[in-house]
Order: sequence, then structure tokens, then C-alpha cells
Amino acid sequence: MKRLPAALLCLALLNGPVQAEPLPGGSVDSLLAAAREMSPDLRLARLEAEAAQERIGPAGALPDPFLRVELENITRNGTQNATLSPSRVGDTKYLLAQPLPFWGKRDLKREIAAAEADQASGRASEAWSDLAARIKTLYAQYWLTHRALRLTQENIALSRQLEQIAQVRYAGGLAAQQDAIRAQVERSTLEAEAVGMAAEYRRLATALNAMLARPADAPLATPEGLRPLPPRIDMQALGQRLGASNPQLAIEQARLDGAEKNRALAYRNNFPDFIVGVQPMQVQDRVDAWNLMLELNIPLQQGTRRSQEREAERMAEAAAARKEALGHRLGGELSGAVADLDAARATEEITRNRLLPQAELTYRSALSGYETGRVDFATLLDAQRQIRNARIALLRAQAGQQQRLAEIERLLGEDL
Repeated sequence: MKRLPAALLCLALLNGPVQAEPLPGGSVDSLLAAAREMSPDLRLARLEAEAAQERIGPAGALPDPFLRVELENITRNGTQNATLSPSRVGDTKYLLAQPLPFWGKRDLKREIAAAEADQASGRASEAWSDLAARIKTLYAQYWLTHRALRLTQENIALSRQLEQIAQVRYAGGLAAQQDAIRAQVERSTLEAEAVGMAAEYRRLATALNAMLARPADAPLATPEGLRPLPPRIDMQALGQRLGASNPQLAIEQARLDGAEKNRALAYRNNFPDFIVGVQPMQVQDRVDAWNLMLELNIPLQQGTRRSQEREAERMAEAAAARKEALGHRLGGELSGAVADLDAARATEEITRNRLLPQAELTYRSALSGYETGRVDFATLLDAQRQIRNARIALLRAQAGQQQRLAEIERLLGEDL
């Protein structure tokens, strides 16, 4: 027995080191995969959809049969004490009966339950689309804050270099002491911004952990990159995908289907339901007679039924109007999101290809001019701010495209 731990250690060494599960957060896909497994909101919606599926079968099932027992003349015309024994009473009637709805009613009730299950399934899809969109949007902000913080830290290091240059020139009598002080003020301003960015970075990490049902301080991986953007979008094809895949439209279509089935059931209620049964009769210890029974309700309350039919009609019309209005609203939102994505894409192209190269050229020229005494320090600081602002604008444009893409995918209910 003493050799067992050593054997286990050897086995562990042969199998190699245990691989730790990678942390979510390095990419948006890792966060989405974790959300599929851990999100309580998504689990709730799925369970409700599964519960609704289980209601379809019972909705169209036959009602339970019933048994009735009648003991007649339990005192045998006063010749004996009252008794409950079937063999000692005058006669005993047994009735075994089965209620039967009119033809087609069970199918309609089953289809109504199926429409309600489709609504629950659509709500589960909508819950996932909303959750995925929030995660994608938060990840874009998470990535932007991380990159902006890193850029600010680089600018702090650059400000230290400019401060050293200003101090060297001041020591040589080539610049005023105010240049070094300005560099120190600029560095302090950047350090204060970095503190705020770090706090925002932690807040975003906390929000992402909350969506994954993880502890608020649970570690997340460093964001590595953004998803690739789709090519130019065909608005007509996108509109068709909206009508086919949007979870909200699917919910409204299921509600419309259910309303139409309810309307058909309201008209079908003008026909009677039945009860059929068989009735053996026992006298003393033998069954000496059999009866058959047919019972039906008579639908005489026509005023009530006309009101129910009109209600079902109006509900079906309201469901159709709601679906139509939702389609127009979602189409407008989709068009706006596509326009915003195109604008963010154009902003990135302008910033990357024109604004950022111009700012870098301006900064290099200002730095060279300051070192030779042809440019003052205020111009150099302004050039540094311009290149920093251009780089942050580029990051914001990239993050903005991801947020617009997330909105489009939320409306579609699927990834592009």
C-alpha cells in the first residue's frame, strides 16, 4: 500500500501536466460559448420552451372516462336494513362513460398548444439573440478600453521622453523651463485618464462575468481581437433574412397562428359534444341487463357564442396587425443599423488611410522642428495629442463597427 502514491505520481507524470481550461474573454466567441452553458436567463427560457412542448399532447387528448354506480332500493321496500352490498339491494346500475368532443376540436386544441409552444421557442431564441448582442457589444467596449488603456500607457512613456528632451534643451539654454513643466502636466493628465480607463476596464469585466453567471471578480482573458466584418451588405437579401429568422417575428407569427386556430375553435363550438357509455344492471348476484347511453349538449346560447366568435375574430386581426407593425419597425431598425455600420466603416477607412498618416507626419515634423529650435513645445504637444486622438478614433471606429454588427445580428437572430 505504501507504493500506491508513488505509482499514482508516476502515472500523472506519464500523462503529462493537467491542462487548465482556458479563460473566456480572449475573443467574443469564447464568451458566447460560455454564455450558452452558464447563462441562467437562457436556461430559464429553454426550460419554459421545453415545458410548453409537453403541453401539446395533453391538449388534444380525450378527457378521462368516468364510472358511476347507482344502488337502488337499498332497503328492499323496507324488508331489511339499509345496505351498500350490491347483491342485497334491489338492483345496481354501473355506468362507464367516455366524453367525446365534436370532430376536429381536439386537433384544434392541439394546434393551439403547438402555437403556444412555438411562441415559447421563439422567446428562447429571442433571449439568446439579446444575450449574444449584449455580450458582443460589451466585448467591443472591453476590447476598446483595453487598447485605449495600452495606447495611453504608450503616450505616458512618450511624454516622459518629451519631458527628458525638454529638460536637456533647458539645461543647454535652448528652451524655457516651462516646456518641461508642460510635459509633466501632459503626463499627469494622461495618468489620470489611465486610472479612469482601468476602472472602466474592471467595470466591463464585471458586467461580462455577470452575464456568464460568474463571480464579479472572476478572471477574464485579455481581449485579443475583433471578429472579421462581413463584406458589403445587400439590403434586400438582409430584409428577407429578417423576415425568415427574426425571433420576434417568429413569436408574432406563432401568436397569429394560435389566434386563427382559436377562431376556428370558436366556430366549431357551435356543434355539440358527446358522452357515450355502457350500463350493465346487476340484480342480486347476476347481471341481467345491458344499456347503451348517448348524451350530448345542446348549443342553445347563441348570443354567447356569437360574442366569442367576434372576440376570436378581433384577436386574430389584432395579431395580424401586430405582426405587420413589428415587421415595419424592425425593417427600419435594420436599415438604420446597416447605415451606421457603413458610416463606421467609412470612418475607419478615412482615419486609417488619411487622418492617422497625416497626424504621424505632423508629429515627426514637429519633433524634428522642436529639436532644432524651429517649433515651440506647445506645437509639439499638440501634434502628440493629434496622433493620439487619431489612434483612439481608429479604435472607436473599429469597436463601433462591431457594435453595429451586433445590432444587425440581434435583429436577424443569427450571425452574418
